[in-house]
Amino acid sequence: MWRVVAKVLLRTKVPRGRACCLQLVQKGRTLLTGITWHHAAQGLHTAWPLSMSPGIQKVEALDAGHLVRVEWEDGSESRYPCVWLRDNCQCPHCFLHSARARKLLFEDLDVNIVVKEVTLADRKKISIKWPDEHASEYEAEWLKKRCFSEEARAEMRKTLFLPEYQYWGSDLQLPKMTFEDIMYNDESAYRWLCTLKKVGIVVLTGAAARQGELIKLGHRIGFLRLTFYGPTWQVQDKADANNVAYTTGKLCFHTDYPVLQHPPGVQFLHCIKQTATGGETEVVDGFHACNKLKQQNPQAYQILSSTAVDYTDAGRDYCDFAVQCKQRIIDVDSRGQAVRINYNNATRDTVFDIPAEKVRPFYAALKEFNDLLNSAELKFTHKLKPGDILTFDNWRVLHGRQSYPSGSEVTRHLEGAYADWDVVMSRLRLLRKRVLKMD
Repeated sequence: MWRVVAKVLLRTKVPRGRACCLQLVQKGRTLLTGITWHHAAQGLHTAWPLSMSPGIQKVEALDAGHLVRVEWEDGSESRYPCVWLRDNCQCPHCFLHSARARKLLFEDLDVNIVVKEVTLADRKKISIKWPDEHASEYEAEWLKKRCFSEEARAEMRKTLFLPEYQYWGSDLQLPKMTFEDIMYNDESAYRWLCTLKKVGIVVLTGAAARQGELIKLGHRIGFLRLTFYGPTWQVQDKADANNVAYTTGKLCFHTDYPVLQHPPGVQFLHCIKQTATGGETEVVDGFHACNKLKQQNPQAYQILSSTAVDYTDAGRDYCDFAVQCKQRIIDVDSRGQAVRINYNNATRDTVFDIPAEKVRPFYAALKEFNDLLNSAELKFTHKLKPGDILTFDNWRVLHGRQSYPSGSEVTRHLEGAYADWDVVMSRLRLLRKRVLKMD
């Protein structure tokens, strides 16, 4: 599969004579790695399962007609529950192909349905007749992709959601790409979003050092997330600041906006002006820190993944606002794996809606997690230059800032914006289809 992907990506068109490459920065050193798709995507499932034009050897009904068994020409087999087959009939009566949406009403579905007849018209399609004489046809390739085997379901998850992560610490090789490349070259944009999903952070270089570049970036992926601070916002020293980011002080590690029920998934920070002294950006892989906390203190991990913490934010910016929310510091999936970090010490409320005897254990757990985030082993520091755009996973990567001197004029100016992961992943899938020339 990777040979095919590599061949396609090596045909990348280089716009305006510029090298279409991914740069890696480690400890202040820049390593040029040519096309570097392999480095950015090694182990990353970025392509749909390749069409093998699967042929069907045999089809039969089992379990008194409740199950259909398909035997493939390669010797493997798949089993499909009949209720699922009937629910997913692809005929025009049951499915609206122009919208790619099901028309069949659930109340019209018999959950105990059995097949009346199943036949193999040719080796590329099966036909089913149902008890009410309704007829359904299913293409072999369509069925093969939706096989219920553990292996096939795992492959489909990789295809749809790209769940693989590359964890990192202070030894991070910071991925870099040029702003122009990702704006005007689909292969570059595809690599950017794949790397953003897997590594969690990418710096785009060479943007104009002025406001408005993030609006262009938002249009490239679809649209930006509007919040109470506007579609974009200016991070600089402000009098009577309505956010701690709008000061010159140190910012501890945090994720943005846990006060919202659904915090933004991706954040963009565009450096327009940089102070000569201080102002370095600090980042840490929160999922990596979670894994370490889970190993060294499972009880602390359990407390942070089960305790609802109150967050608050009130003021006026894009409009006036008074927001309240409860979030767990570590959101986990059904397997107990971290899927989102909700940690912002500045907006953590004074209200804490838990029994008094659980307060100290919570603080102890959060202290241990915070110490991990700030450990020399995990923390990575980088100073942005004017024209750099830091793009990162706000659910995974916590960021902070070193303090810098205040003055009579603005000495440091970043423009910020958000996007939702739904929008980013939508663009990634569309780019993948275009780049890999998938049907």
